Amino acid sequence: MTEVSDYKLLFAEDDVALRSIAATVFRKNGYEVDVVGNGNDACVMVEKNRYDAIILDIMMPGKDGKEVCKFIRSRYDVPVIFLTALGAENDIIEGYEIGADEYVTKPYSTKLLLMKVNALINRYRGLLVKDGRIAVDEITIEPARRQVSVDGKKIEMSPKEYDLLLFFIENKERILSRELILDKVWGDDYEGYDRAVDTYVKKLRATLGKASYHIETVIKCGYIWKNKT
Repeated sequence: MTEVSDYKLLFAEDDVALRSIAATVFRKNGYEVDVVGNGNDACVMVEKNRYDAIILDIMMPGKDGKEVCKFIRSRYDVPVIFLTALGAENDIIEGYEIGADEYVTKPYSTKLLLMKVNALINRYRGLLVKDGRIAVDEITIEPARRQVSVDGKKIEMSPKEYDLLLFFIENKERILSRELILDKVWGDDYEGYDRAVDTYVKKLRATLGKASYHIETVIKCGYIWKNKT
């Protein structure tokens, strides 16, 4: 059975306390996190693993964050976030010119950092359009208002249906087991039968109407979301 792994993040930061706190927050939000304390190790990890996003402190031992970013950009297409105390305008401009997607200055909010990383990953996966909406064929989602439209017509759905829809779209073309859906959409606190997933999938299909064809049942495995294009 094919399962979906969590987003994988590389956090390169020489401050042990800072990277420990941030790594804990990301792990609690479903991320698999690798941490390193210098730029040389960061380059090694980038060559060995596939990451959904990479956070780089600029002032690190060995290769600094700028050198690591150049190394990444010469080989891979992945979101890169600079994390640094260098907040002058020319530093920020240089960071973007080198190839960073985001530039976060210290001190920073780990919650805000998490939101920025989530947004970047979604953008790289082709989910977000420039005005902040998620567009998938005839479906449009406005995350800020948790509003969903099909062919321009707004539809009402329960909070759990919305979470389930977003999880399907974020993991398109991958077989999702009922157990995995329960874990990621309902969470660890859920105590019940995995057939609750079937009930909510049925509800979501009814709510989506003509767009329900995106959700396909995979016998003895679970479900898969397929885009039209």
